[in-house]
Amino acid sequence: MVGEEIYKLAKELYPILTSISGPGLRKFLETIKSHIPQLEIGGFPSGSKCFDWTVPLEWKIDEAYIQELETGNIVVDLKNHNLHVVNYSIAIDQVLTFEELEKHLHYREDLPNAIPYITSYYSPYWGFCISYEQYKRLNRNSKYRVVIKSEHYPGYVNYGELYVPGKEDKEVVFSTYVCHPSMGNNELSGPSLTTFLAKRVLDKRGENRLSYRFLFLPETIGSICYISKNLERLKSKVIAGFVITCVGDPGKFSYIPSRYGNTLADKVALNLLDYEIVDYRRYTYLDRGSDERQYCSPGVDLPFCSIMRTRYGEYKEYHTSLDDLNFITPDALEESYNFYSNIIDTLESNFVYVASQPCEPQLGKRGLYHNISDGTISDFYKTILDFLSYADGKNDLIDIANHIRKPAYRLIGVANLLKEHGSIRRVE
Repeated sequence: MVGEEIYKLAKELYPILTSISGPGLRKFLETIKSHIPQLEIGGFPSGSKCFDWTVPLEWKIDEAYIQELETGNIVVDLKNHNLHVVNYSIAIDQVLTFEELEKHLHYREDLPNAIPYITSYYSPYWGFCISYEQYKRLNRNSKYRVVIKSEHYPGYVNYGELYVPGKEDKEVVFSTYVCHPSMGNNELSGPSLTTFLAKRVLDKRGENRLSYRFLFLPETIGSICYISKNLERLKSKVIAGFVITCVGDPGKFSYIPSRYGNTLADKVALNLLDYEIVDYRRYTYLDRGSDERQYCSPGVDLPFCSIMRTRYGEYKEYHTSLDDLNFITPDALEESYNFYSNIIDTLESNFVYVASQPCEPQLGKRGLYHNISDGTISDFYKTILDFLSYADGKNDLIDIANHIRKPAYRLIGVANLLKEHGSIRRVE
């Protein structure tokens, strides 16, 4: 099962303390590269300008802990969980009272056993993230040694990119983010599934009609920088794009459209959701929260949408240690993989079709219709006739599928059969 393989990759990535830059991010990308060796790892230099943003310094962390001086006990230790330190924390080695320390502790009273995920990328700060249960056990009368051995230095915000050229140079882009450490659904499900989609496309090199680009970026800063350096090409080549995140939990599918919801990406996604998934949650662009914010922004206006399982921010485990490997399942990952695979197959075969002659063709002499009629018609023959009814040179495969209320990828075989028998032709 491909779902098991995707899950195994998520498990392999889970221990890596990644961020928007630094050795953890590079290790994460190198791990993905070990599965798709064609992946190229690039970087945006610290201090360079990307639209309104400046690429930050790299961040490296070796150690972080809180030690109670009275007992000598280590009460919080980064070694126990990657979320225990505020991501991008500056260095510190001081003895503090509980009152001084408390100002830098982050916890969730509503989820007493969860470690929250907190970041401070663009403002110098240090802090620790702990469960509320840990917080309650701290001795208010003790002093604590607080140690964070971290560095900020000029380097790069790295990213991974894989381009698979097809017979045409029009591109389909799959973008996922790689900066959240040790969270199963909100982070690891996206890059893990995207890796296996890339392997699927690579396996069909030489057969693909369209070209494909797979991007593994730190969220926000990564996509902003990538767009700023590649905007002209993206606007001229990309026909559909998808942000892949939160695809591993067993919840319902969810859909976030492009800014106006009228792109080819929206069209193919909605066809599958409406006629294959049926029971899903449909949001508006106002509910966006990931890199579709950048791809669909004014002045960029790329045809991107996002299909996920439970939307980020709408499950209680979101951005906490409870979003772990137990929160995602191989079965859910496989369902999501199959969904995106069907999108690829649909786009590959999304031609405009026109019937070869007026009126219905005589399907019986072509072996496409039974010769003895009892007044009934099978679903297969009805699908053929319905397909022909809308093959008027105005509708592409997805349009026809929407008219006859079927998922478009299930009509690929029908279209090929009718074309083979000369009943339809493609409109170039």
